[in-house]
Amino acid sequence: MKNKVAMITGAAVGIGRAVALQMAEKGAKLVLVDMNQETLANLEEELKAVNAEFMTAVCDVSDEQAVNGVVQAATEKFGGIDILVNNAAIWRVRGLFWENSMDTWRKLLDVNVMGVVYCTNAVLPKMMEKGYGRIVNVASVAGVYGNANMSVYSATKGALIAMSKALAKEVVEKGIVVNAVSPGMVSTSAELDMEYTKETNKCYAGRTGSDRENADLICFLASEKNGYVVGQNIQIDGCRKEI
Repeated sequence: MKNKVAMITGAAVGIGRAVALQMAEKGAKLVLVDMNQETLANLEEELKAVNAEFMTAVCDVSDEQAVNGVVQAATEKFGGIDILVNNAAIWRVRGLFWENSMDTWRKLLDVNVMGVVYCTNAVLPKMMEKGYGRIVNVASVAGVYGNANMSVYSATKGALIAMSKALAKEVVEKGIVVNAVSPGMVSTSAELDMEYTKETNKCYAGRTGSDRENADLICFLASEKNGYVVGQNIQIDGCRKEI
């Protein structure tokens, strides 16, 4: 990834942070997007300690104009985006289908689906012009199985998986590789230890996946090493039990 420019949304904590730190180790220039100024500032300090080249932006991905502004600034600074990791999402929404308000539906669709659309739409023209790009969309097993009491979240992640597969078919001949990954149980976003796991009965592995394990998969799919795993949704879930 040396000298590749990677834009990561939801970059300040959890899987996004692990991806950012790993890509920095691999020599990528980073465009880091998050809603939380404080956690983003903490990540900045971590990246400064390893002499990474980066820029950060506090941005709501559901704001198309703001997303376009970030990509424009990144293009002016770095010359374009080579890698896009669409990781930003709202997920702590539980309740029976009929208990969710229409405002809740709109908010999750705006962030989890349209946020990915806006970011992807903003970077694609330059990727197609260069004949190179890697896009990894972070979905969820909820989008595969449909989790009870998470109908809104499941719907948005299912849409993301389908969109990833469709887009991959449209752009692979242009040198752009698109995939989705679907994590199962992961550590809490407040956990700074990227190796952290805890016991769970929701998968046969008996534990959650670490942020580093998820980042390893995402970084491979986003790297030059991968040119033939295309249009896939790869579950990283410890062989999940519940469907």
